[in-house]
Amino acid sequence: MIKGIKGIRRRRVAAVAVTAGAVLATGAFAAAPAQAVTTPTIMGKTGYVMNNANGATLYNKGMDTKLSTGSTTKIMTAKVVLSQSNLNLDAKVTIQKAYSDYIVAKGASSAHLIVGDKVTVRQLLYGLMLPSGCDAAYALADKYGTGSTRALRVKSFLAKMNSTAKSLGMTNSHFDSFDGIGNGGNYSTAKDLTKLASNAMKSANFRAIVKTKSYTAKTITKTGSTRTMAAWTNTNTLLSSYSGAIGVKTGSGVEAKYCLVFAATRNGKTVIGTILADTNATQRATDATKLLNYGFAKLA
Repeated sequence: MIKGIKGIRRRRVAAVAVTAGAVLATGAFAAAPAQAVTTPTIMGKTGYVMNNANGATLYNKGMDTKLSTGSTTKIMTAKVVLSQSNLNLDAKVTIQKAYSDYIVAKGASSAHLIVGDKVTVRQLLYGLMLPSGCDAAYALADKYGTGSTRALRVKSFLAKMNSTAKSLGMTNSHFDSFDGIGNGGNYSTAKDLTKLASNAMKSANFRAIVKTKSYTAKTITKTGSTRTMAAWTNTNTLLSSYSGAIGVKTGSGVEAKYCLVFAATRNGKTVIGTILADTNATQRATDATKLLNYGFAKLA
């Protein structure tokens, strides 16, 4: 009787072993494979997305192709200003006629600054990044360049932009303007601009500015009274349309077409990227949305 029971037990153990081996062979108990994330198609000529935490590439379409950048150039303008030693954001800058004349001559985007008004550096940065004011860009370049003439100060500021690009490893970039209205030598790449934006976002002041949807500046007039400016609205529509969007800058132009450097944070993860030479303003936002969704799906 005991011998029979032992035999039955041995046969059961063997059967279990065979069954377990079969299960392992077929992978029935293996973890289900993660569903593949479909790589999106974008209309922009180039695009790049990375994990902001470690710089890992999440998406690439011509990331090193040199293109005109439009007003995404202003990210570097803001970066240079915010990197000044002993920066006083409340320092006042008097708006010069040259800034206004420049806007008219170039048909450029404007913060509608009034000649003679005293505007703080902080306000100029908001005027630079929200309505993409080229007058604000000129004022900042004039303020933070060095030299005895405005032309020399602008030249000095551009040198700071290029030295900063070099220090950040932006090997495929060059700036010959403070606002993106270039003179034939203003270019960057989707990867370089993403790298720049990631670095700029380390500044609390920069982050606060580029995530702001609307800002109203109160300037001081020639007579000392207070002028309440019309509200500046951020040209980056993702701030309203994409959950978790935190910046950073639009750009456009005849040569640049439609550009967007974008970033968003969800569940403690930040995805940051750039689209250059898109077909229109609506499409660049659509493409950026696709790339952000793709980036977060890759990080999930």
